[in-house]
Amino acid sequence: MINIKKFSFNNSIQKLRVKKPWDDVIIFILNILIAIPLFIIVHQNLIEFNWVFNLDRILLFLLIIIVIQLILRLLRTIIIICIFLYVLVLFYGSASGNYGFNSIYEDYDSMLYTMSDNPFPQDIIIAKLLPFPNKSKILAAIEYQNPKVRNFAIMATSKHFKDIKGYADYRTLIQCFAVFKEINKRWNYVSDPSDRDYIATASESLDYFSGDCDDHSILMAAAVRAIGGTPRLIHTKGHIYPEILIGSVNDLESINFLIKNVLFEKDSYKKQLHYHIDERGQVWLNLDYTAKYPGGPFMSEEILGALTLN
Repeated sequence: MINIKKFSFNNSIQKLRVKKPWDDVIIFILNILIAIPLFIIVHQNLIEFNWVFNLDRILLFLLIIIVIQLILRLLRTIIIICIFLYVLVLFYGSASGNYGFNSIYEDYDSMLYTMSDNPFPQDIIIAKLLPFPNKSKILAAIEYQNPKVRNFAIMATSKHFKDIKGYADYRTLIQCFAVFKEINKRWNYVSDPSDRDYIATASESLDYFSGDCDDHSILMAAAVRAIGGTPRLIHTKGHIYPEILIGSVNDLESINFLIKNVLFEKDSYKKQLHYHIDERGQVWLNLDYTAKYPGGPFMSEEILGALTLN
């Protein structure tokens, strides 16, 4: 009798340990979702051997798949539980109109698109992981695909610097500087409520061109991005401000001449450009609301975090 019970108990344990087919499907799908961006990063940072039919890259992708699969299988139980909880959160987000399934799909698709066209794709992921105050709300507020934001940016390019000739290589930057001029000449600083941070969307700020530093940064980043520029937001102690990518150090001389002698001659007279050079040698020009010209003086130079919109 005891042996029968023991056998029955052991048999129940073995059944519990049987791996469900859907477990393997979930693990494999997760593997692919992780492997694609990881492959892009490794591919961009490794020397190409130019094997026939790109066999070196095919083998690299297969190797990544195998390694990730082994790791995921070792952590199978924890991962399945985490995925289950995350799916519940996404269901709630979709039902409540917040961050849901559609949002995560758009973020993933956008991440892959920008990574595939970036020589340093790991920076895209790092930027998403670095701490930044109200990061998710700010990203959602930068509505660069909103027609209202796009139309405003186009209006600014028609209003300022439309007839500048001889700088075809910097046409997009000149148009972004037109956006800067239009926003900064109209911006009215208004503080948030005393008990909380109020994050205004870009389209909301277009109604009155008023708000605090994060509202200005959101509008500037959205309008610049809407016409092909590459903005980023800089977080300092108690302040957020926008910057724009102008190229490498080799572009500095041309941009300096363009701003000081062509576009913002009066505002920048006998003044210098203020910018940051990142770890990749890329130059970012200050576009803060206190600046009268692109590259105007910083309110604060200490960088605590950066949020790049590629």
